[in-house]
This record gives sequence, C-alpha cells and structure tokens, in this order.
Amino acid sequence: MTSGESPMIARRRVRLALREARESLNFTQSEVAEAMEWSLSKVIRIENGDVSISPNDLRPLLSHLQIKDRKTVESLMLDAKSSRVRRQKFWWQEPTFKDHLTESTQRLIAFEREAAAARYFAIYNVPGVLQTRSFAQAVLNQWQFGLSEDDVKIRLEARMRRRDVVLSRTDPIKLSVLLDESLVWRPYGGRAVLIDQLTDLNRLVDEGRVDLRIVPFTVEAPLPTYGSFDILYLSEDGDDENAVIYRELDFLDEIVEDRVRAAQYRARFDELWNASMDEATTTSLIRRRLSDLVAGKNTQPSP
Repeated sequence: MTSGESPMIARRRVRLALREARESLNFTQSEVAEAMEWSLSKVIRIENGDVSISPNDLRPLLSHLQIKDRKTVESLMLDAKSSRVRRQKFWWQEPTFKDHLTESTQRLIAFEREAAAARYFAIYNVPGVLQTRSFAQAVLNQWQFGLSEDDVKIRLEARMRRRDVVLSRTDPIKLSVLLDESLVWRPYGGRAVLIDQLTDLNRLVDEGRVDLRIVPFTVEAPLPTYGSFDILYLSEDGDDENAVIYRELDFLDEIVEDRVRAAQYRARFDELWNASMDEATTTSLIRRRLSDLVAGKNTQPSP
C-alpha cells in the first residue's frame, strides 16, 4: 500500500481480486462459503467491502480460488494486512454525518479523496462536488422528499466539506466535467443562485482546476438514458480496472465496480466529450450568460 493511501483502497484490491477469481471459476458465493466453512453473509460482506478479510482467512481462500502466483499472493496478503490498519476516523465517518449519508455517498467521498482523476457527466444538476452552497441548498430543497430537516442540513454541510476536500487537495485531482446545456439556462433556485454557480464554475476553469465542456442541445450523440454519472480513477494510468462509477437513480444511489461497465461509461463519456462544445466555446457561453443574468436580460438559448 502506497504512503498516504487509505485502507479502503487496499481492501478494494483484495475483494475485487477475490470476486473476479470466484466468477472465473463459476463458483457461487454459497459454494465458496460452504467450501471455506463460513457463513454466506461473511462471503458477501467481504466481496462488498463491508469488512476486511484477515490474512489467516485469505491464504486458504486464495488456494481454493486457485490464485497461486507467488507475487500475486504476496501482494494480496500485504493488502489484506494494510486494509486492517486502524487509522483516524474521517469526517464522514463521524456519527454527525454518517447517520445522514447513504453508504454509497460515504464510499464516494472516500474514493474522491484517493482518486487521481474524475469524470463527471451531469444532466439535471451541477455535480455535487462543484456545487456552491446556494446551489446545493436549492437542490436539497427540491429533492428533500423523505428527508428530515436535519438530513437536509447535514447533507448540505457534507457537500460543502466534500467540495473543500477535493478542491484543496495538495495532489490536485484532474477533473473533467460535462454539463448539459440546460444547466446554463435553467435558473435553478433563482437568478442569484445561478449567477453564483456559473461565476464559481468560470473561476475554477480560469484557475485550471476543471476541464469543462457543455453538451449543446444540438448534439447528435445520444444522451445516456441512465442519467448523470461520475467515474473516479484510482490510479494515474486511468485503467478501467481501477475505475469506480457512482450513479444516482431516482431516490437511490449506488457505487458500481466493474471494469466492463467502467469501459462502457468511459466510452460514452468520450463520445459526448468529443461531440460537445470545446473549452473555449463553453467558457464564452458561460460568460455571455453571466453577463446577461447580471444585466437582468431575459435571454433564451438559440434554437
């Protein structure tokens, strides 16, 4: 495990290797549990990353899954030990936040802390990690069905902390963002909120913190029917094997860890990126829109 890397990343490498080996042998989780004399829930929890596997449990499991290459075994054993190292709790693990955040959101925050690069595609809202406080408040006010006042309050603070952590990293994460053109025009939360959000996006682009493109209404490439998504790359090589996908679906959110799916999402992102406005045209549109908003002009998008 590299210096400064979280135990979560080491645990991820182990569980993905175990899941891939099991599936390659066409073993079910029940069959593995029976062979190892474990409960089915233990196997499920290990593969889901809910718990770490001890080195004493890992070694016979590797043998059962026919993972025998010496270097691979040594690497996975080291990861298993590293994944069990106790470190300080991070802010999102504190009860104040944990009790109000979904498990997938907590994992997303942890992955963003480690990611070397991220690609965000957003249709309905600016990606959470780039939302200003006023925009985030407007979003939460609109989507608070089933949420208590405390949920909304804590999620707003969590979103702001998440933003601060990502944008203040000493090892800057490479951010590539695709926004549907509707987000430039729709006054989500009102004129002042949109001015605040677009001003902040323009600043981040000017500072070189974000590569931003707008997907125009006229784009011929099909928009994903599965909505907005985030792709986080946990290694600098941008390998799909080290990619994590985060999606929000209706009132649910999920983390997807599958290299085939990651490759599909990356291909769709690249397709849209190449079909979108380039960075200069995107910046020009945002600045014109800001100028009109500040001047009180009720401009409309070109047909």
